[in-house]
Amino acid sequence: MGEHEEKHEESLMVKLAEKIHGHDSSSDSDIDEPSESSIKAKVFRLFGRQRSVHHVFGGGKSADTFLWRNKKISAGVLGVATVIWVLFELLEYHLLTLVCHVLIFALVILFLWSNAYAFINKSPLCIREVHIPKDPVIEFAEALRFETNLAFTVFRDIASGRDLKKFLYVIAGLWILSIVGSWCNFVTLFYIVFVLLHTVPVLYEKYEDKVDPFAEKAMHEIKKQYAVFNANVLNKIPRGPSKEKKKD
Repeated sequence: MGEHEEKHEESLMVKLAEKIHGHDSSSDSDIDEPSESSIKAKVFRLFGRQRSVHHVFGGGKSADTFLWRNKKISAGVLGVATVIWVLFELLEYHLLTLVCHVLIFALVILFLWSNAYAFINKSPLCIREVHIPKDPVIEFAEALRFETNLAFTVFRDIASGRDLKKFLYVIAGLWILSIVGSWCNFVTLFYIVFVLLHTVPVLYEKYEDKVDPFAEKAMHEIKKQYAVFNANVLNKIPRGPSKEKKKD
């Protein structure tokens, strides 16, 4: 009986040691292996974004349209933009002429349909009244006012001469935009931007794991070239002494 009890105690000790060893090894593996969230946090994303492409575009119906979540709506919006571009550019329609022709067509259709409906059903056609709601107009005006004030604030900060880097970026961007504007008119430029918004984001979302490494290399090279330009050119530009505001 004594030998049997000793063997039983030894087997229990062995099992307990195995459980402790297995727990330690699992805890060590948890410590050694980084979590998926930490791995994703270290991955370079274009423009330093931390959110998905859908959230960057607002996460609403506009993002669904640009990223082709609903293919019928996205194709319809792109088709309408294409028709407008064809009318103004290829057929050389003017805005006032187009509006008048659309109103003439709508009035003729409604007039004929009203008379046909009254002749068939012996009662006049009830056309619904159309009213523009107040709240969306106020929200749009508030958003436009906020963005305009923000643009004026940014323009003031750049013109104040505090940030030379931002000043050069804006000057270069406006210069490139002026060159592109000389190649085509505003309608064509707007249509090109609209088509790019319907193609580039969805392609980037599909192949972002392949695009981001190339973008990381490009950004690293741009920063290196800018550092050389900053050391050889920008730092040699004489600047006046910075005046600090006196605290009352």
